Amino acid sequence: MTLARAVLTLILGLLSATAIAGKPAPFEGLPPSGEVDLFAMHGSNTIGAHLGPTLVTAYLQAKGAQSVTTVAAGTENEQWVQGTYQNTLVRVRIEAHGSGTGFAGLKQGAAHIAAASRPVKDKEANLLQAMADMRSPQSEHIVGIDGLAIVVNPANSIAKLSVSQIADIFSGQYQDWSELGGPAGPIRVYARDDKSGTWDSFKSMVLGKQRQLVASAQRFESNDLLSDQVASDPFGIGFVALSAVRNSKLLAVSDGGAKSLLPNKLTVATEDYALSRRLYLYTDDQPENPYVQEFIDFALADDGQQIVAENGFVSQQLQAVVPEFYAELPRDFRDLTAGAKRLTINFRFRQGSAKLDNKALSDIDRLVAYLETMQDPEVILIGFSDQRRTEERSELLSRLRAMAVRRELVKRGGIYPRENVGYGMALPVASGNRDEGKLKNSRVEVWLRDQNTVAASHP
Repeated sequence: MTLARAVLTLILGLLSATAIAGKPAPFEGLPPSGEVDLFAMHGSNTIGAHLGPTLVTAYLQAKGAQSVTTVAAGTENEQWVQGTYQNTLVRVRIEAHGSGTGFAGLKQGAAHIAAASRPVKDKEANLLQAMADMRSPQSEHIVGIDGLAIVVNPANSIAKLSVSQIADIFSGQYQDWSELGGPAGPIRVYARDDKSGTWDSFKSMVLGKQRQLVASAQRFESNDLLSDQVASDPFGIGFVALSAVRNSKLLAVSDGGAKSLLPNKLTVATEDYALSRRLYLYTDDQPENPYVQEFIDFALADDGQQIVAENGFVSQQLQAVVPEFYAELPRDFRDLTAGAKRLTINFRFRQGSAKLDNKALSDIDRLVAYLETMQDPEVILIGFSDQRRTEERSELLSRLRAMAVRRELVKRGGIYPRENVGYGMALPVASGNRDEGKLKNSRVEVWLRDQNTVAASHP
């Protein structure tokens, strides 16, 4: 390691330690006047339209900038977030043209952060391999959770749909609402454009590789415009980010034989909702620009996560809740969790691996911090698996997953869960016929029993 690199690493470490506490370091070393471009964020409209600018605004203010405002950059869906520090203008450029453009920006050197509402694709990761492993914990940062909302006109009597029905609607198999038990009238489909991560997520989670979007669908670059169009069309249906439901009607969604769920704090935070998705910020694994890592740490810390929640997404702050459908759970499950509340967290694993995924690794630290505020909490870990050849194999795998989380809690926080059990392939939350569904079903839930527990958030 060169001396310059060592110094940079030290600076980044100091900035990171400060940002984790939610307090970025004040600006230092700026020129006495002029303009300073701190960094550029390209990519997802879901993030870049509102959440990104709001996070950057709070970050600049936390560093001491004054009169922070957002101004148009001359092109639709592009803007500057800027403020003044003493006599210097400091600013960040945000371009929100779709997740794919974020990775292209990283490759071209035009962006320091790629905002994405879906995971990096293999071809994108390969193109950026010389920069970093985009799937490493140092490069892939989950900033929040979003629910892909299926919306209709408020006057539509339909209340829930399965993923299969949604796929049939958007591929043109259903053409009239009466075929689904709704009011007679032609189904009019609204969809995001091809550059959108929202579209990529919908295509992956709903249409798959076998179906194409119906040719008559109207396409939009903006979530908000799409939602407003559906709200004004009695026969419209569309998909948007959960934060962009606005005046449309939200539908409950089921996958396979799983229960229909509305997207809410618990179902989205745990990713049990069939169409939940993670929101990502991708960076170099060791950014040479120190503001980049400092901003990432700020976004993931308490202040940043509060902003995520205030912008209509689901933050990664933990909360203990009683599920709305608790009475419908099996009797033995209710006996095990009697007097306990479920935390808004699920631990999931890398595809085809027993290793925790990047979000789970961060969530271990969040859970440890949450439990350290309590006196002698009783932690119950309940593992589930995807479908295997035999029930015995599924039950064994689910127990092993619960034990993997237990080991991390012991290693990182000295926390010994009271119970760690496996329920096999019971209580699926998604169809096991797709890779995405298998990953969702392979999970570990966290339940907490504590006399002093209240449903309060903690970073």
